Amino acid sequence: MADQYQNKNAFNSYGGNMNNQDNRKPPVRPKDPYNFNQVQEKPPPTSMNDNFQVRASAMKSGYQERLKTGMKSNAAAGFKSKVPDGSAKIQTSVLQQKIKTEEDTFRELEKETNRLLEASVEAKLSGKLTKALELAKEAATKEKQIRRTREQTAAIEQINSELTFSVCVNLANMYQINNLLKEALNTYTIIVKNKNYPNSGRLRVNMGNIYFSQQHYPLAIKMYRMALDTVPSVNKDMRIKILKNIGHAFVKLGEFQDGIDAYENIMESQADFQTGFNLIVCYYALGDPEKMKKWFAKMLTLDIPGMEEDEEIILDKPEETGLKNDPLKEYEKSEKEKALKYISNSAKLLIQVIDQDPIAAYDWVIEALKAAELSDIESEMEIAKAIYFIKIKEFERAIDIFKGFEKKDKSMRARAANNISFLYFLEKDIENSEKYANLANETDRYNAKALVNKGNCLYVKEEYEAAKEHYLESIGVEANCIEAIYNLGLVNKRMGLFEESIQAFEKLQSIMPRNPEVIYQLGNIYEILNQNKQAIKWYNILATRIPSDAAILLKIGTLYYKEQDEIQALHFHQESYRYLPSNIDTISWLGIYYAKCDLYEKALQFFERASQIQTKEVKWKLMVATCYRKMNSFQQALKLYQEINTEYPENMECLRYLVLICKDLGINYEQYSIQLKKLERAQEAKAAIQGAEFPVEANEMNESPQKIQFYKRNPDAPEIAEANFQKAPHSPSKKVQKIEQNVEEKDEVDELLP
Repeated sequence: MADQYQNKNAFNSYGGNMNNQDNRKPPVRPKDPYNFNQVQEKPPPTSMNDNFQVRASAMKSGYQERLKTGMKSNAAAGFKSKVPDGSAKIQTSVLQQKIKTEEDTFRELEKETNRLLEASVEAKLSGKLTKALELAKEAATKEKQIRRTREQTAAIEQINSELTFSVCVNLANMYQINNLLKEALNTYTIIVKNKNYPNSGRLRVNMGNIYFSQQHYPLAIKMYRMALDTVPSVNKDMRIKILKNIGHAFVKLGEFQDGIDAYENIMESQADFQTGFNLIVCYYALGDPEKMKKWFAKMLTLDIPGMEEDEEIILDKPEETGLKNDPLKEYEKSEKEKALKYISNSAKLLIQVIDQDPIAAYDWVIEALKAAELSDIESEMEIAKAIYFIKIKEFERAIDIFKGFEKKDKSMRARAANNISFLYFLEKDIENSEKYANLANETDRYNAKALVNKGNCLYVKEEYEAAKEHYLESIGVEANCIEAIYNLGLVNKRMGLFEESIQAFEKLQSIMPRNPEVIYQLGNIYEILNQNKQAIKWYNILATRIPSDAAILLKIGTLYYKEQDEIQALHFHQESYRYLPSNIDTISWLGIYYAKCDLYEKALQFFERASQIQTKEVKWKLMVATCYRKMNSFQQALKLYQEINTEYPENMECLRYLVLICKDLGINYEQYSIQLKKLERAQEAKAAIQGAEFPVEANEMNESPQKIQFYKRNPDAPEIAEANFQKAPHSPSKKVQKIEQNVEEKDEVDELLP
């Protein structure tokens, strides 16, 4: 008890009061003082109670006294207090989670953003543009999340501005590729207005390209110039490209002088073939041939990749050097082809304006190319000169030029021989044409054009099987050789192989769906085969391609009439007449159709037009007079019959109608009657003279007139029963019909061949 009161006095001496504990219960003493399993964690001490440490030490000493044991330390022996396993794991996980939320989360988000950025670019390269845009949007969303979190944690300085720039540029680029131009412009504008990106001004080139594609050329020029101001003079390549774009925009606006200024700046600093060609085009538009000559000469002085002798061998025959798949050599070869193409096109423009005499212009260009040692383009210009001679029909001079290629390289020699063969074919000199076609085939066995020319020569010589073989061989060399396929269809048509001909023309129609010649041939073959519906189908397609072709409209109308569709037949005949009112076949059909329908007023118009076209054909005037008579206009009919009789006094039909109409009108008709009787007697005498040449039996007069005419035409024919003539007096037999039909088809095919 003394010890207890002593401790109490000691506790009170430090400012404590054990008698006043706010009615709190005294602490429960553990049964085992060394069992620390129920010990709980408490927060560290604070400055709220300055005497806390003193009280704690006093309580600790009181416990030691009560337990009669002293608290000893084991630190000196190298031991440490052991913390229970569960609490250690909890403390470690809490600490790791706390560190991860602060920095590692940002790093993982940045890695994920970079991964999405790379995936977007890969999708673009593989052609998956929609997926690339989606990935770009997702990357932008991740990057915004990182920036927002950084701003909330007051770590703005740690924001990765390079990542932000890359994500925004990629997003704008994907918008542009997917043709979302408005969104792309908005994104580019946000980037270029941000002062944190010092090199963002170059993105105005992309904005200018968008405006250029939208044909907003003034805005495009503005953006290009703003971008040019941000590019340092050291970066010459970028400045040259921007100047080219400025020149292109001015040309699109039609401001050729401003375009010339841009192109000339490029040619003076870093000349290239494309800019030189554009400059010549601008001067061609302004009509300045002297400037064109100047810059053409400048183009000829530029170095062409791969033009050295050693490089030419490598480019032409890479297998000899073992560089079959050398990308650098392939690039040089493509650049060489582009350069030669620009020079060739420039030369063709020069020929049109530098001299009033085209031949003198050709000579000037050829001499300039010869001085520059550009033999390929020189030969091309010589061929163009020969073609000009063909256009003005000076074939001999063209042939002389082509013959000059016989001493040149193999490819040029083959081209020249092929052209000479074609020229002789046009002049219908088949022998020489075949000779040079053979020469072209010997020079280059796989020349499809030469095989076609050889086949044409055989076709004209009516060696159809051999011609067909050459056309097939030409198609084997060049599957899309249009001339070979077309001629193959023609030769099959001539040989009567209509199914094969249809196959050839249908294949050609798939290659050239709008070609009118091919469509016509298909319709004509079906017409020959009497498949009128198919013929109408193809002719209708042709009419949509060439709606003003009166001959095709007439064919369609005729086919509809054969199919007994008179409404469509009338429509297409009227359309044909509208485009070609001088076609006598169309006029006669319409006149007869309206006369058959008792519409004599309309028929009268067409018969009058026919009489104006064929003034010496009396039948049209008789039809006009008949229309007047059917319309009860007897006075006009009588007047017209009298005019016809005056012009054609031996026309018996006119005299018969004159006698008839005079009787109806009560006019004296004796004059016409006497004249008619004289003509009838003369005709009977003439028939008697002609009939004496064909001896017949005495009972001839008792026979039918059809039978009499048959025996006059066929004196050696056996006797045929009268019933045969009475069954179908106006229709020939089926065999005769078939023969006549084949003859008509044969004539029509002959007319279609070249």
